[in-house]
Formats: sequence, structure tokens, C-alpha cells
Amino acid sequence: MFVRELNSYSLSFPNPKFASDEGLLAFGGDLSEARLLSAYRHGIFPWYNEGDPILWWSPNPRMILEFDNFKISKSLNKIIKKEIFEIRFDTAFRDVVTNCASTKRSYTDHTWIQPEIIEAYCRLFELGFAHSFEAFYKNELVGGGYGVVVGDIFCGESMFSKMNNASKVAFVSLVGRLKQNKFRLIDCQVPSEHLQSFGAHTIAREDFLDIIRACLSNSVEF
Repeated sequence: MFVRELNSYSLSFPNPKFASDEGLLAFGGDLSEARLLSAYRHGIFPWYNEGDPILWWSPNPRMILEFDNFKISKSLNKIIKKEIFEIRFDTAFRDVVTNCASTKRSYTDHTWIQPEIIEAYCRLFELGFAHSFEAFYKNELVGGGYGVVVGDIFCGESMFSKMNNASKVAFVSLVGRLKQNKFRLIDCQVPSEHLQSFGAHTIAREDFLDIIRACLSNSVEF
């Protein structure tokens, strides 16, 4: 496996099929809007820790959520029916990303959502390419997540929750909105038991890249 260093003169990436199964494909470059969009349109995303160069990934297998396979547990459905949370979209994008950055994860003491990541995705939001889904309780943001739209695919990035089930309820509302607006699927990036419980499953990287190529000609509104 050869991991290529990117430069500031070109937005091109190596073919993702040359990445390892873990997914590391390239390093370096920048987080400009043009480079980020080029990455997502080729099934690639940035993910790195503080002090590391920008690392670009395209893992194999890839986890996706197709809406025909979407499922909600009975316990979660009961919580949704209680209407504990108010769900909003795109009203607190920066706050959502900042909360995702500060959320403690069981598998690491670090966050990959560095300040430059926050600024980069906020720029994508301002351009209409990134979106947030939000759960409010008594007018306080308590859960949600964000992602990037590529064609008719929603590429999920991260979620957080300050109250039990807040992010889950917001995620269910996100799926409903995407289905209504004729999105094809959610890219969940890497395998997760949490998303698997909603019906997400893995596919080969090459199959995912075929989907990405096909989706670019499909334009839908978030």
C-alpha cells in the first residue's frame, strides 16, 4: 500500500481502490471547500487526531443505511410518541458540530473534530452542502448530528447526545426527512453497532464507489 501526500496545487485524490481495507489513502492537502467536496464525491473523507497531518480515508467495507432496511425498536418508538424533544434542522449547525467535538467517546480520549474541522464544515454549511439535525428539550440543544450531502446521499459525520435518546430521536427524524425528499441512503462510513441497530449494514468499498458515481447526477433538496 502506498499512501500519497497531497499538495496545494491539485485537488485530485488517488483512486480509493488503492487504499488499505482500513481505509487510509492519502495525507496532507487542506480542508478547503473544493477539496472536501472533491473528497466526498469520490467516497473519501478526512479523519485525524490533533498533531497529525490531515488523513484521508475510504474504508473497506463501508457501512450504509438503506431506508427500506430502516428499523426502530419498540422502546425507542414509545419515546418518540411521547414527543419529549423538539426536532429542528439547520438551526444550530455550529453548536451541533462543537458538541460533537466535545462529547466523550468510549473508544478514545481524543476528538478528531479539531477547530479547523469545525470551521471547514461550517463553511460547507454556509454553502448549502452540510446540514444538521437537532433535538431540543425546553429550548436547549441536547442532541443531534451533522453530515454532508453528495447527490442523493447523506454522508453522516458525527452525533452527540446530552440526554438519553436525544440523538436517536433526531436521527429517526432525519431518516424521515431524507426519505420524503427522495434521498437514496445514508453513508455511515465505518461499522457501528449503534447504527447497525437501525438496520445499517456493510458493503464492499467498490460497490459503495459505484453508488457514489451514480448519485452525482441526482439532485435533491435537503
